[in-house]
Amino acid sequence: MDFLNKVVLVTGSSRGIGRSIAVQFAKKGAQVIINYKNNTREAETITEIISSYNHKCICIKADVSNENDVKNMIETIISKYGKIDILVNNAGIAIDTNFDDKKIKDWQDTLNTNLIGVFLVSKYAGKYMKEAKYGKIINISSTNGIDTIYPYSIDYDASKAGLINLTKNLAIEFSPYINVNAVAPGWVETEMNSELSKKYLKEEKEKILLKRFAEPEEIAELVLFLASDKARYIDGQTIRIDGGIKIQ
Repeated sequence: MDFLNKVVLVTGSSRGIGRSIAVQFAKKGAQVIINYKNNTREAETITEIISSYNHKCICIKADVSNENDVKNMIETIISKYGKIDILVNNAGIAIDTNFDDKKIKDWQDTLNTNLIGVFLVSKYAGKYMKEAKYGKIINISSTNGIDTIYPYSIDYDASKAGLINLTKNLAIEFSPYINVNAVAPGWVETEMNSELSKKYLKEEKEKILLKRFAEPEEIAELVLFLASDKARYIDGQTIRIDGGIKIQ
């Protein structure tokens, strides 16, 4: 897959899955925009790495749940590159607590980032994709939005289920020129798992046919496929990538 001269925005790309997605696009020739909210050092590091591939790479601090931040981010990209070809809505948060400890603010923060943020970035980036009559939008959902249910992540689960529905609505809204799809990973080896107990992680791996968590690069490979013209007839879909979890 070749993404030479394609302009790609990956939200939440300072670390984890987003970082891997950004690097893989850059390796394939894309002009990548790094987006982050808080992790300045990590964002600058990955920007330097991508720039070492002789690609123009810019790093933009923006809270995807803040409409003004999103507007400014998109306008900055358009001003520099003149277009946005591919959008990967990866930015997301998880606030895992016991059910009785859940606060309204936990719900608001989670939905604002994981769901409303996707709507905002898609809305403002999609405007230019519509004008160009070309675009690819890939949303990073989760098996938590399908059937991997954990009450301590009830707000996260709901946000990812909502994202699957939003993906379908965006596919309709942006047809026929923009493909909108979602990827639903299961467990992935990222920093988000670092605070979980080894015993719990071992138990979760036993539920997976492949007996391991995905590497971030494996999620990135699926995202790049959906962003390529090889997937031009896939639209409004959610593709699960979980190593065979819960197959009966």
